[in-house]
Amino acid sequence: MATSYDGYSQLSFDRPHDRVLRITIDNEARLNALNADGHRELTYVWNEIDRDDSVNAVILRGRGKAFSAGGDFQMIEDVLDDFTALTGLWKEARDLVYNIANCNKPIVSAITGPCVGAGLAAALLADISIATPNAKIVDGHTRLGVAAGDHSVLIWPLLCGMAKAKYYLMLCEPIDGTEAERIGLVSRLVEEEELEATSIDIASRLAEGSPSAMRFTKYALNNVLRMFGPAFDASTALEMLGFTGPDPRESINARKEKRPPVFNPHSPL
Repeated sequence: MATSYDGYSQLSFDRPHDRVLRITIDNEARLNALNADGHRELTYVWNEIDRDDSVNAVILRGRGKAFSAGGDFQMIEDVLDDFTALTGLWKEARDLVYNIANCNKPIVSAITGPCVGAGLAAALLADISIATPNAKIVDGHTRLGVAAGDHSVLIWPLLCGMAKAKYYLMLCEPIDGTEAERIGLVSRLVEEEELEATSIDIASRLAEGSPSAMRFTKYALNNVLRMFGPAFDASTALEMLGFTGPDPRESINARKEKRPPVFNPHSPL
């Protein structure tokens, strides 16, 4: 039974192929940054897709020249003094990763421009990720003053190896599409003008293949992700613990005041 996908405020949907659903993160004026509503939508849309018999493959992209510029800083400020908001964000962060991993339909991400935060998690957890040289991938957790949670502890070591994962996750260095493809963080590199056509071609080929073969293969491969679940769960819990400390507030204040953050150099850990 087909799903209507009504009621979404920051995601829009179209069908570039009869059995391919394309999801567009649709907040172009803010480089597709996700507020609390958008974060929730990107987390739980995969449950609907999993049940939708009319969909055999999915494309995820951003509107315009960005994939997603990350989370709304207001959402981060909201969790600093609100335990309920903090634990709600923790649940959503876990659900986003597991919902994508457990969605039975193959997912293709089309990445260009800034790719940060929950959008980055979805882009790299896609079964096939396509980037342009203009892509700018940044996992900014440690710059914010919290552990690299969301998705990165789970998937980055598997994609690019532990040495590269530690380098980029600890230093928060941006990675362009060319380097991301070179180190194995994304599946393919294409020129900007080829991104849409390539994503549609790959998703269409997936959709026209044996649904059982595609879904069984995805399920079997993603057992590796499920095996790494305890490491991921620890990373998200430690991320949320970090939000209860002083460093995230200092990072946000420094951003507002346009200055480098000054963190306490000591930690008992």
